[in-house]
Amino acid sequence: MFDPILAPSILAGNHAHLAESEAIIAKHGLKWVHLDIMDGHFVPNLSFGPQTLKDLRKESKLFFDTHLMLDNPHRYIDAFAEAGADNITIHVEPDYPILETLKRIKALGKGAGISVKPKTELGVLESYWEHINLLLIMTVEPGFGGQAFEPEMLIKIETAAQLRKDRGLSFRIEVDGGITEETVTLCREAGADTFVAGTAFFKAEDRDGFIRVCEG
Repeated sequence: MFDPILAPSILAGNHAHLAESEAIIAKHGLKWVHLDIMDGHFVPNLSFGPQTLKDLRKESKLFFDTHLMLDNPHRYIDAFAEAGADNITIHVEPDYPILETLKRIKALGKGAGISVKPKTELGVLESYWEHINLLLIMTVEPGFGGQAFEPEMLIKIETAAQLRKDRGLSFRIEVDGGITEETVTLCREAGADTFVAGTAFFKAEDRDGFIRVCEG
């Protein structure tokens, strides 16, 4: 349904030179960058906020795939939209007005994504399928890079792809966590089309080779 896209996570780049990491992504001909926003509450880590995104936006024409791992993402939608996010993905697990938040993202002219942690069943998304442009399936527990891929998530990917087909919906299926040359192939075969890779991209000896494997 969609051409495969690799979205390197800038979180795995050099935090003292994020713009340089962004430039590396663009230099290799990629179109997307994945930005992990973490609040230290929903996930046990902190990253950066809208101002960093705004500054990076000045340096880049990449598609900003922005993943809000926040307890109260609805409070920050406008700020990240104004900062330059192109797609804003929120999590289903916290208690906040999810549907209204998705609608707000779209009202601001941005793509709307929703994400589930490994232990969250897809059934909780029943009210949201027709309101999203992207489903992000976490293939590790979110919060830190470098974790091993959880292979049981392949069934979740397959289920989401079948649901998308059966209902005639059009949303990307993105995977994030432990994405390597080996696991990206498994994820693509299961139905994913968008791949977030941090460590595997920035630490690769042959980045172009890794990109070829991811984007086919």
